Amino acid sequence: MAQAGCWPADSPWVRSAVAVLPRHCFAPEVVWSWDGARWEAVARGDAEERWASLVYGDPYDAAVTQVEDGLPSSSLSCPSVVADMLDSLRLDAGHRVLELGTGTGWNAALLAHRAGPGRVTSVEVDPGLAAGARRRLADAGVDVAVHVGDGAAGWPQAGPFDRVIATYAVETVPWAWVVQTRPGGRIVAPWGRLGHVALTVADDGASAEGWVQGLGMFMPARGVDQGLELHQVRERSPGGPAAAAFGRAAAGLADASLLFALRVLLPDVRVSTSSGGGAAATAWLHDAHSSWARLTDQPDGQTTVERGGPRRLDEEMTTGWDRWEKAGRPSLYDFGMTRTADEQWIWSEVDGVRRRWEPVPEPRPIRGAA
Repeated sequence: MAQAGCWPADSPWVRSAVAVLPRHCFAPEVVWSWDGARWEAVARGDAEERWASLVYGDPYDAAVTQVEDGLPSSSLSCPSVVADMLDSLRLDAGHRVLELGTGTGWNAALLAHRAGPGRVTSVEVDPGLAAGARRRLADAGVDVAVHVGDGAAGWPQAGPFDRVIATYAVETVPWAWVVQTRPGGRIVAPWGRLGHVALTVADDGASAEGWVQGLGMFMPARGVDQGLELHQVRERSPGGPAAAAFGRAAAGLADASLLFALRVLLPDVRVSTSSGGGAAATAWLHDAHSSWARLTDQPDGQTTVERGGPRRLDEEMTTGWDRWEKAGRPSLYDFGMTRTADEQWIWSEVDGVRRRWEPVPEPRPIRGAA
């Protein structure tokens, strides 16, 4: 974490809290590893070194702690994102805190280390996870109230709160979280599949607004359909050979600011990139349903496109990319969110000029497209 520059300079308490409450003390006896085809259970009692290597990956690695129906449903979030979100919360001693998504209990413990005994309320929808978290928190001597419930409803019995933090992704910040946060209080939550925001509740309580704080991949709320993974989409919609040229380099899709803009403009399109080791940069696009595309940078400077399914995701990507450039290429940290009782929207602000962003309308499927 130190070598990667991941400890927040403005919140030195985070590093101290992690030192006192180490990650492995909140990891279950079984964690999960992806072998390329399925999730494999790794038990501490059978393979302690491998278990430890999963619990303590690099700063950008989460440790999957629960798998249901073949998909991850809970994890120890990657340390860099945990530290970044705690920094974004601007937490002080004595603050009353509501956490949504207890998971293993590690994040709640870190919150309590800063806020103090009895100041943190955590809500977990899974009774088994809640019970395990209570046990680990008690073993660590940390006083946190853990309740079983739907995080979207918050926990009004213990409000109002000075700070609210979610450990799972939401498409729309629940209005209940705003209502249960005092005016001037702060809400930190992952938005969608990419990034987290920090919102401050207005003095009249009628809205909450704030800026994007960083990128990160988060699990969605329990019960949300995650769609298909890339390999499943490709199995459903086999493609043909490279059939087109992409007007830009696939390597450009590694730009964090562009990725966030595309997340707003093309909310169902998922992007992953790879490069290095002398290999050409590659970008994979898919809609978690029926269409995919692979963009590959070639030695001659061209970028070729392979695709499958009814949508031409590379062309949609071009449209979104054009819109970002015409808007002045706003950076990740130029974006923000406003939430009212009636709606939520994303905006960017550059040189004092605010621009509201709306998704690009999904094109109609192309008949006979490969």
